[in-house]
Formats: sequence, C-alpha cells, structure tokens
Amino acid sequence: MNTLRNYILFFFLGLGLQQAYSQSYRFKTSGFSVLEKNEKGKWGEWSDLDLVNLSVILDTDKHRIVVYSQEIQLFRISEYIEREENDTDIVYSFLCKDNNGNDCKLSIITRKKQDYRKQLYINYDNQIIVYNIVSA
Repeated sequence: MNTLRNYILFFFLGLGLQQAYSQSYRFKTSGFSVLEKNEKGKWGEWSDLDLVNLSVILDTDKHRIVVYSQEIQLFRISEYIEREENDTDIVYSFLCKDNNGNDCKLSIITRKKQDYRKQLYINYDNQIIVYNIVSA
C-alpha cells in the first residue's frame, strides 16, 4: 500500500514540477515596420513606423509565439536556436511555421547599445516584419 501511495505522490509531484518549468513571456508592441523584396528580388526600404499596441506571447510550454493583431498571428515553434550574443545584441531565435504553414524565423533581439531596446523580427524569404516590444 505504501508503494502505491508513493507512486501516486511522485506522479503528482512530477506534474507540478513540469508546470513549474514551463515559461510564458509577455510583451507589448509600440510600433512596427515592414521590409519587402521587389520584383527583382532586391530588398526595398523599411516602411514608416506605424504605432500599434498589441500583445505578444512567447509560450515555451505550447511551443508557440502569438501576436494578437487584428488577425491573430500564430507561429508554431519547430526549433529553438541557440542564444547568440555579441557586443551590440542578444538574440533568441526560433524556426517556426505560421498560420498558413509558411516557414519563417522569429528573433527577439535586445539592442545593448540602445538602452536594451527589444525588437521582434519575423523573417520570411521575401518580407521582414519588425515590432518594437517591451516586457509586459
């Protein structure tokens, strides 16, 4: 009887520990800009910064990043890329699939020499979207 009780105890303890290690990071956006390739395959110019106040959630338990824009942007994380750091930036990147099944790379970049400003980059083959973000 003690053995059964110990198994049950360890089972529920394991469930509690698993939830304790899952992480959810919340951000708010303050603006975004878009860069697109032209018909010749060359990158154009960044669009003017549009002010937006959106929520962004990185949920490592559910392996997804969600941008709560008018049309919700859901990115399923297929691979976590090792953290990169240099003199100017700290970069956390993720290989993802978007709502439509398109491959993309999302990066959360902290700009060390810009008062640790954070940005979320959504990189496609022919388009890059950048959001200025702050921790919520």
